[in-house]
Amino acid sequence: MEQRYVIGLDFGTKSGRAILAATQNGDIKAASSADYPHGVMDQQLPDGTLLKRDWALQHPKDYLDVMETTVRTVLKQAGVSSGQVIGISLDFTASTVLPVDEHLIPLCMKIEFADHPHAYVKLWKHHAAQKQADRINDYLATEGLIDLPKFGGRISSEILLPKILQIIEEDFDIYAASAQILEASDWICQLLTGETRRTQSTAAYKAMWDEKTGYPDSNFFKGIHPALEGVAQEKLWGDVVPVGSRFGTLTADWAGRLGLKTGIAVGCGIIDAHAGLPGCGITRPGQMLLVLGTSSVQTMLSKVPYAKKGICGSVKGGIMPGYYALESGLAAVGDVLDWFAGNCTPGICECEARNRGISVQQILTEKASHLTPGQTGLIALDWWNGNKTPYVDATRSGLILGCTLTTRPEDIYRALIESTAFGTRLIMETFEQAGNFTEEIIACGGITHKNPLMMQIYADVLNKEIKISASDETPALGSAMYAAVAAGPEAGGYATIFEAAENMSCLESYAYHPIKEYVVIYESLYQEYLSLVNQFAPALHGCMEKLKAFSQP
Repeated sequence: MEQRYVIGLDFGTKSGRAILAATQNGDIKAASSADYPHGVMDQQLPDGTLLKRDWALQHPKDYLDVMETTVRTVLKQAGVSSGQVIGISLDFTASTVLPVDEHLIPLCMKIEFADHPHAYVKLWKHHAAQKQADRINDYLATEGLIDLPKFGGRISSEILLPKILQIIEEDFDIYAASAQILEASDWICQLLTGETRRTQSTAAYKAMWDEKTGYPDSNFFKGIHPALEGVAQEKLWGDVVPVGSRFGTLTADWAGRLGLKTGIAVGCGIIDAHAGLPGCGITRPGQMLLVLGTSSVQTMLSKVPYAKKGICGSVKGGIMPGYYALESGLAAVGDVLDWFAGNCTPGICECEARNRGISVQQILTEKASHLTPGQTGLIALDWWNGNKTPYVDATRSGLILGCTLTTRPEDIYRALIESTAFGTRLIMETFEQAGNFTEEIIACGGITHKNPLMMQIYADVLNKEIKISASDETPALGSAMYAAVAAGPEAGGYATIFEAAENMSCLESYAYHPIKEYVVIYESLYQEYLSLVNQFAPALHGCMEKLKAFSQP
């Protein structure tokens, strides 16, 4: 039988990518990535309209341009005919929200709304809706209308409802003009198929949808704001389809634009980090996925629902059928290192990087590798983009303690890496307090192959062996697996995601092992980290809030 292929699309924070993978063994025949032309808009709109603090927007046309470019590129690179491709599926950052009209045209692409910030895509890390999230949390806690532990004890400003409420309160014309308010993944899937549906992945984790009861009732929404009363029926309509199912089939229009065959299977979209589970071959409880990129995500499968606070969500069938999927994460990892390298390093580092033809981060990593745990005399908090878990509070901010006149850039750089490892350990211990013990850690994401220092620090801090996904594009590979399931065995795919993961995933031959003497030192440093956490945790300290209030424009 002629080899069959599937395409996995991965829409990240700064760029998107496509891979072409063989259904038989997951071998990636071609991969292509492209940056979003508009990037992350956190200062101004394309027309120069200024944005306020904590905004993070994107232009939806970027997603389409990147998708068309990368899909056509992988087909050309691999020399594969369209008839050999049996399915396509995608993963996306979330909650990444955009308002569209009845023809699925984003409102920001209409002339009358081009200068309206609320007409654009609100990226997952858009935290300008924190005050709306706070009011929602106060209302929910007072009324007892929703199972807050299911959402980690608090509703995050990153999810759908606070972002919709912000639109209502700050630009009601956008809310009124929208026919749907969509997750970006659902928007792409609707475009590709012509089907008006939504996916369980984002609906359950980011929009308070429940498989038994659906969205909360109208009284629930009305209690938050009168204009929200009919939001489920008016803006969130469409059947919610399970993860791993077929969203629809590819339309003739989009088949032509992508160079694919009309009618092939289009799998349901899924949250980007979640796609990493099958991409890494994770199929059972006890295995923790560690995704390291712009931010980080830690996910596990569980036989029972999560009963403790301190996670982003616990959803039955959220990633793999038959299991609850637990999500947690840090709001900034790679972002922190990028910020430091771009804004806080002396010219001598930049000069050395230019002379050697490498990046400033590579210089910092090299220098930091010569340091031992504790040698910097520094400890840091990893809240540079707020705290995602376990406190779910975007008002938290970063901190570095221990700086002196002898502190060097590489010292701070290493301390920042260590802080993200400490934050990950806190999440791991939160899982374990609920009975979900980590027996195995598998990591994926660009950092896992680019920064060995970081991976060794994580192994030492967590005191766990860390295995590495063999693919540089693990979420995209996971999406390709879901495409193979959407196509089904009759087309050359698979009947279940478990079968796809077993046959298409692969790990590196090496792993990172904890260094015993470093484990002991990091245990002491972790206790100091916890002391800082306890000092500056939400509701216990007002300093961070006051400083942020002073800095508001």
